[in-house]
Amino acid sequence: MSILVIGEALIDIVSSDGAPDRYSPGGAPANVALGLGRLGDDVELLTDVGDDFHGGFLLAHLRESNVRVHARPTGSTSTARALLSADGSAEYEFSLHWDPDASLVDSGDWAAIHVGSIAAFLSPGAAAVDSLLQRGRDSSALLSFDPNIRPSIVGDREQALARFESLASQVDVVKLSDVDADWLYPGQSAEAQIDRILRLGVDLVALTCGSDDSILSTTSARVKVPTGAVLVSDTIGAGDTFMTSLVHDLHGSGPQLQGLDEVALTRLGENASRRAAITVSRAGADLPWAGEEGA
Repeated sequence: MSILVIGEALIDIVSSDGAPDRYSPGGAPANVALGLGRLGDDVELLTDVGDDFHGGFLLAHLRESNVRVHARPTGSTSTARALLSADGSAEYEFSLHWDPDASLVDSGDWAAIHVGSIAAFLSPGAAAVDSLLQRGRDSSALLSFDPNIRPSIVGDREQALARFESLASQVDVVKLSDVDADWLYPGQSAEAQIDRILRLGVDLVALTCGSDDSILSTTSARVKVPTGAVLVSDTIGAGDTFMTSLVHDLHGSGPQLQGLDEVALTRLGENASRRAAITVSRAGADLPWAGEEGA
């Protein structure tokens, strides 16, 4: 069975002082689909791209990484301008269109369904996310969600929080960054933020904290996993690689996620951190291939 990823594919325009703009394929869900394809998984992506040069480039790029893309190209392709700081971190400005055609997706069984980022919050396409998640809930698919919060896109925090919690309550795995968690639950500790998400019915929460430890938790076990030292080119795609790794390691194995012990959680976190280290060591969202050292 395949893995279905639902979400935006766009062009990252990377800007930094003293260098010309760099154009590269991106979009958090598209990066996850690409990463899964590169790791050898059977993966599909439902997305929305334009019938322009950038759209054709995105489709070719994804297909080269073994992703089966479901899209009906029309209009202009979405873009995200990433403004790089001296430490390689990025802030984003977006020009977006999100209205995928869910009828392009067959009504088959999937091993996993992953949703995330802007596509989970932005109408009219958010309705396709809801419809396909419901189909996943009616099957045995592993369901995962990464909110990848962009405050300038999701709007009012209370409405975004309600949407986040509604989606989180429907899935098995939630991965989010400490920046996401602090925006959703300001003034709370990481432990309290994780506990609140677990109370929604999520089986596994993974909280990434940049260069600090990541935390993986179920209701019965919790671990901190150190991030290894790495020479950072930029951080674009790091969180997407972590998410990719979780889906890759968990789908199809039929684990009872609540039964994961500290050893299993540590192994999941170490795999994800090792793969993310490969991505941050090179420019852009260039996720690792199976067989690369560390992947």
